[in-house]
Amino acid sequence: MANPNIVNVTSILEESVGSIATTSFANLIANASSSNNIYKINSVVATNTNIAIDVDVSINFVRGGTSYAVASNITIPTSTTLIAISKDHGIYLREGDSLQVKAGSADIHFVCSYEVIS
Repeated sequence: MANPNIVNVTSILEESVGSIATTSFANLIANASSSNNIYKINSVVATNTNIAIDVDVSINFVRGGTSYAVASNITIPTSTTLIAISKDHGIYLREGDSLQVKAGSADIHFVCSYEVIS
């Protein structure tokens, strides 16, 4: 099911995941290489929970071992939220693809809303 026709699907299930940032790239969401699913990323929100320090964030889309920047070193001011991916500009993760995130400190909380299509 590497790249299925998503017009004739069996199911579309909603999911959400949250993560606290690390200073190295880590998977926010990964579609296993044998999942038989496509993930449609509807939104990725990053929130700076620090009330005193601005924090930089980066988000990468990874396909076939190659990372592509979705957001690179974007500064999120204190107590502010960044909508990095919205439903208007969603991303599809095929089997083996992932979204990775990192930030300058653990004050960044990421939330991802997506659909599992099979």
